[in-house]
Amino acid sequence: MKLAALLLIAPLAASATIWPWIAPTPPMGWNSWDSYGTTVTEAEVKANADYMAARLKSHGWQYVVVDIQWSEPHPQTHGYRPNADLVMDEYGRLTPATNRFPSAAGGKGFRPLADYIHAKGLKFGIHIMRGIPRRAVAADLPVFGSTAHAAAIADTKSLCPWNTDMYGVDMSKPGAEDYYDSILQLYAQWGVDYIKADDISSPFHGDEIAALHRAIVKLKRPIVLSLSPGPADLAKADFYAANANMWRISGDFWDRWPDLRTSFGLLEKWSQYTRRGAWPDADMLPLGRIGIRAERGDDRTTRFTRDEQRTLMSLWSIACSPLMFGGDLPSNDDFTLSLLTNDEVLNADQNGTSSRQLFRRGDQVAWTSDCVGVGPRYLAVFNVGDQAPLEIRVNWSELGLPATCALRDLWEKKDLGTVKDGYTFKIRPHGSGLYQVR
Repeated sequence: MKLAALLLIAPLAASATIWPWIAPTPPMGWNSWDSYGTTVTEAEVKANADYMAARLKSHGWQYVVVDIQWSEPHPQTHGYRPNADLVMDEYGRLTPATNRFPSAAGGKGFRPLADYIHAKGLKFGIHIMRGIPRRAVAADLPVFGSTAHAAAIADTKSLCPWNTDMYGVDMSKPGAEDYYDSILQLYAQWGVDYIKADDISSPFHGDEIAALHRAIVKLKRPIVLSLSPGPADLAKADFYAANANMWRISGDFWDRWPDLRTSFGLLEKWSQYTRRGAWPDADMLPLGRIGIRAERGDDRTTRFTRDEQRTLMSLWSIACSPLMFGGDLPSNDDFTLSLLTNDEVLNADQNGTSSRQLFRRGDQVAWTSDCVGVGPRYLAVFNVGDQAPLEIRVNWSELGLPATCALRDLWEKKDLGTVKDGYTFKIRPHGSGLYQVR
């Protein structure tokens, strides 16, 4: 029987064995945050899903994720509205604002939108905030499937520092587990395949992370669990891997070279914890057209240069980070599309294993990974300096390879021939190269 069928019919009871199969490779998709912040609409989500189905699905892209504040009828651009009037059901579970998501009318929730996305062969995701809505607590609404009420399980001292929507949930209280079970049951009814849980990783709220994990395990539906924001605590790496499929290792990443340069060190620290089903997440790809109604910055084409855009894709791919594109897909130009459809580059992200930094010598950086089931090595070289092109020498002996190897340029999709001993790569400032060596 095929794996997908087994996942659909078998209870997810043995998380130690089933968890890796929910995200066996780093998830690839689109998220509304970089373009639309808190304000995305159903029409905009569908337009991005249409583009993904037509142009990207055949290259492995599959998740379409609605980010924060989808239950708020009148969100504001460039930030959050304090004490927002959120839409929820009689059990305090947030539901989509129907003026922005009209197909949710009549209590349908996100089910119609999920069906639309599933019909295109894609998967559907949503953002959630940790905890229970403050308005549900003020009204002391009942918890679905429980004798508990919202006020009894809320920890009113557990507050998000940047959003006023929620209180934390005190997992020691009777009914607290029922609350997390109830929201996951609702999301499963809607057809959700991916959850980005926010205000939960940094600062660390391990009891609520574990509650989300247990709630997913109780379902018969595989759901990717992504934890935000970062930076995650390296000392808790094993906990993240046991309870989630991906977790943010940085603060919000935007289209600035200093952010990208910092990512090299973050990914190097976390590389030893990358494994099947558990992916340190360097954050979204702020490429193409972003900032349309975003939390940060105005409508713009990414400020990364073309060299920097390739460097971003090369680093995320060699490090096996999830690839979640933040630009408005229908606005893509040919160059942006080329970044997302180079299968040889994407294969490094999806099929690499044991990714690691090979060396850092001043502004010269090299990374390598193994290629699952094939035998060759992936090699990425970077010039993180600002001033001049660099000649970066990599000897095959540093990779543990024979003295003579075949070299292929993955960005250019071109064989460079059989090369003895090693190769000297000429890389522009902020530039990179990604290769296969065998």
